Amino acid sequence: MNDLIDAVGRGDIRAIARAISLVENGDPAAVPLLRALFPRAGAAYLLGITGPPGGGKSTLVDRLIAHYRGQGLRVGVIAVDPSSPFSGGAILGDRVRMQKHATDPGVFIRSMGSRGHLGGLAAAAADAATVLDAAGYDRVIFETVGIGQSEVEVAAQVDTTMLVTVPGLGDDVQVLKAGTMEIADIFAVNKADREGVEKCVIEIEQLLSVREMDETTWLPPIVQLVARDGTGVDGLADAVERHRAWLGRNGRRESKREQRLRQQVRAIITGRLGEWAQAKLTNDLEARENLVDLYQRKTDPHTVAAAVLLELGIE
Repeated sequence: MNDLIDAVGRGDIRAIARAISLVENGDPAAVPLLRALFPRAGAAYLLGITGPPGGGKSTLVDRLIAHYRGQGLRVGVIAVDPSSPFSGGAILGDRVRMQKHATDPGVFIRSMGSRGHLGGLAAAAADAATVLDAAGYDRVIFETVGIGQSEVEVAAQVDTTMLVTVPGLGDDVQVLKAGTMEIADIFAVNKADREGVEKCVIEIEQLLSVREMDETTWLPPIVQLVARDGTGVDGLADAVERHRAWLGRNGRRESKREQRLRQQVRAIITGRLGEWAQAKLTNDLEARENLVDLYQRKTDPHTVAAAVLLELGIE
């Protein structure tokens, strides 16, 4: 374990991959590993990229990697894919789209299966970011599944949240209002060479106009770009840096990171309680006498559940 911790700290690619595998698979060795790595983390800037499917998020991530590498920064990417219902593994494989960076020692890209986790981010993504942070990566990018309203979870995991949309998604207002508009620190209108881009921008501006804002509020910029050929990507990266500078004033960044750590603690507790409850119920529920009454509809699921919870001391 000490050798693995030291290797991760040196930025050894194989060690990083092994550490993230331990985290993703819920291996018991992941806990002491993360305990040792946590004090070494905290320097990386976390960027979340979310939005409806078909917006070109993976292409945009590819362009951002190139931009940051041009600045000499090391980049880690956690691309969260939908999971296979059979194997639990990621089934899209965003690394295929970013293959040209595969041999760059300053880039680490990992696809993770969401495994049914509805927030768009895999449950282990925060811990994977800790590994990359401790390994010395300057930017860690989360690319989410893109499943709509539950994408709001990404905002709790990162410093800057970027919402990617494109013209021609149908009712653009409804797409953005589906729970994600409020979390965006930056709006990226991709495929801006398409017809309808002006309409898309105007609708975003109209949505922003009804938000309560004052002189201390961050006004999310709307950046038009064409990720396919790199047009506008530099401007998008500049918008990220402006938000980073804004967070750096008056302790906003520290406050946001403290909130993120509290959320991570809650998620760990909730996850462990869920695992414990699942194991206990799997064993205990089958032996309950009143299940026969339930099957015969002499009682109901709420009554049975209430009895189980009461036995556990939960009213």
